[in-house]
Amino acid sequence: MIELLPAFLMFGLFAIDIPIALAIAIGALSFFIMADGLPLRMFVQKFVQATDSFPLLAVPFFVCAGSIMNHAGITRRLLNLADALVGHMMGGIAQANVVLATLMGGLSASANADAAMQAKMLGPEMVRRGYSAGFAAAITACASVITPIIPPGIGLIIYGYLADVSVGRLFIGGVIPGLLLCASLMVAVHLVSRRRGYKPLRAQRASLPELGRATVQATGALSIVAFILFGIREGVFTPTEAGAMTVVYATLVGALWHRELKWEAAPKIILETVLATSAIMIIICAASAFGFYMSWQRIPVRAAEALVHLTRQPWLLLLLINLGLIVVGMLIEGTAALILLTPILVPAVTRLGIDPLHFGLVMVVNLTLGGITPPVGTMMFTTCSILRVKIETFVREGWPFMVAMFAVLALISVFPPLVTWLPTRLMGP
Repeated sequence: MIELLPAFLMFGLFAIDIPIALAIAIGALSFFIMADGLPLRMFVQKFVQATDSFPLLAVPFFVCAGSIMNHAGITRRLLNLADALVGHMMGGIAQANVVLATLMGGLSASANADAAMQAKMLGPEMVRRGYSAGFAAAITACASVITPIIPPGIGLIIYGYLADVSVGRLFIGGVIPGLLLCASLMVAVHLVSRRRGYKPLRAQRASLPELGRATVQATGALSIVAFILFGIREGVFTPTEAGAMTVVYATLVGALWHRELKWEAAPKIILETVLATSAIMIIICAASAFGFYMSWQRIPVRAAEALVHLTRQPWLLLLLINLGLIVVGMLIEGTAALILLTPILVPAVTRLGIDPLHFGLVMVVNLTLGGITPPVGTMMFTTCSILRVKIETFVREGWPFMVAMFAVLALISVFPPLVTWLPTRLMGP
């Protein structure tokens, strides 16, 4: 039982609201202090070792690219396109909110960043047009779940690194689930808006010339998504190199095409990138040391054997894991949960023949959904704080959207081709 003490210590620190990275690091440090024959300096070595990873370079690059796009007027042009596409539908501005999050999926890579951006941009306007603040907070937070599923997504990069799965295939595998999440939210918005009488943004569908103008204005942003997918598909660059190329391409679009990206924005872009990357990397470093403890005690192997003994049916194992991840997502921040659980769960699912590519998307979608559920949903807290909404109001307003998104999670869990078909089609078996 003493071998599980570091894990119990970590979860105890989670329970008293100690910062996640610090709780994981203290749990790992306690193992190195108690272990016989392991010098304490190994804790520092394992902590730093996680930074020596080529795939993880994609994280700061894509974070930087997202910040550049916000300062280059790209987000505003995408919003105009979203308005032209769905502004005529019931709950027009809420529909535009969902579509904007989907379009931002190819650019931002971060659900929390997208939730904050859209809450500030669209939230007050929704309230001014007669939408309840709780509804605005709920649909903004739920729509932000789509952002890290549409490629590129930071969660997909981290899972690919930990599970040794092609990040390029994970990127392409996220396209269909992301579009399904978008469609499910749009249906839910339509049903709620029709019941409450939330009006369209425009009296009639945008004309073809107007839609064409909005598309042309957003071409710079849309071309970034095509640039990433084409480059990975054709082998021009790896997913990690795609991050660096996206930074260069987004800078050129903002500075030369839109002519809105100024040198004065550079310090702010760098600061935003450093802060966001540091928050992610410190968790990864702490989890690397904690992962050594788990490997030393053979916890992943024993957990995999225990899960396999529960059932030999792949679909039932996925169901049990999904239920467990939903609970975990309610209690632990998604990135930390992904880093901690991937080494434990992947050996179990692969032993029963479940494709790790398919499982990766299921896991990332599930844990990202944890960001909109109490008590520790980060996107929930972000939108509620910006729009000054109580958590109970958020839950009451957001349950139709949560039901729609969990239905999509069930769908991609039951039908693996929804994830695996497109990567196989574009990149081969």
